[in-house]
Amino acid sequence: MAYVDHQELLITAKEYFMANQYKSAEPLLNQLILRNSKSPDVFHMLGTIYYDQGKFNKAIRSFKRTLEIDPLFTDASVGLSIILNDLGRYEEGQKVFSDAKHILDQKNAKEDPYVNEKLALKHDELGEMYFRYSRYNEALEQYYKSLNLSDDKPKYTFKVVDCLVNIGKAGNAIKALKQLIAGSPGLTSARLKLGQLYFNLDQITNAIDQWELVLEKQPENLQAKRFLTQAQGVNQTSLEL
Repeated sequence: MAYVDHQELLITAKEYFMANQYKSAEPLLNQLILRNSKSPDVFHMLGTIYYDQGKFNKAIRSFKRTLEIDPLFTDASVGLSIILNDLGRYEEGQKVFSDAKHILDQKNAKEDPYVNEKLALKHDELGEMYFRYSRYNEALEQYYKSLNLSDDKPKYTFKVVDCLVNIGKAGNAIKALKQLIAGSPGLTSARLKLGQLYFNLDQITNAIDQWELVLEKQPENLQAKRFLTQAQGVNQTSLEL
C-alpha cells in the first residue's frame, strides 16, 4: 500500500505501535525518517522498538535524536536511562534521568504539590476499589493517574506493576520497575520486586542478579538472602536436570 500523506503514515504507524505490532510499525517509521520527519514521536517509537529487539545502540541513537528535537520528551529520557542502566552505564543513565526530572520539575513548577498529592490519593482509592473486584484495566488507569500526580513513585509504580502482571503484561511491568530503578538506583524494594517478577517468569538468572545487587548494598537484607537461596536452589536443580 502506497502512503502519500505524511500525517496518514504517522497515524498508521502509531496505531500499529500502540497495538504492539512492532513489525508493522517499524518500516512505516523508517519511511517517515527517509522523508526527513522531524517528529520526536517517530524516533521515540523506533527507540522503543529497537529496545524491544535488543538493538541497544540503535535504541540509544533514536532516543537521543528524540531529545535533540524535543528536550522535554521525558519518555525518551526515561527509555534512554533504562538502556544505559541495562548496559551497566549507571552514572550516565542517572544523569539522563536527573536531567529529565529537572526539566519536568521546571515544567510543573506552577502546580500545587499539595493539591496533586490529594488528587493522587483519590485516584488511588478508586484504583483500590477496581483492583479489589479484579477490574485491573480500570485500576491501572487510576494508578497511572496517581503515579503522574504524586512524588511517591515507588508506591504507585508497585501498584501499576501488580495490575500489569494481572492483565498479562509482565514485559511492561518489568519496564516500569526498571524505570523506577533508573531514577532511584538505591531503591532496594524495587530490585526485590523486580527479582520476584523475574523469578515468577522462570528467568532465574535475572532474578539472582537483582537480589545480589541488593545484597551488595545491604549485606544483611534477610528478604534478599531468602529469595536468593530459593533461586539458587532452583537454578542448581535445573543444571542437574
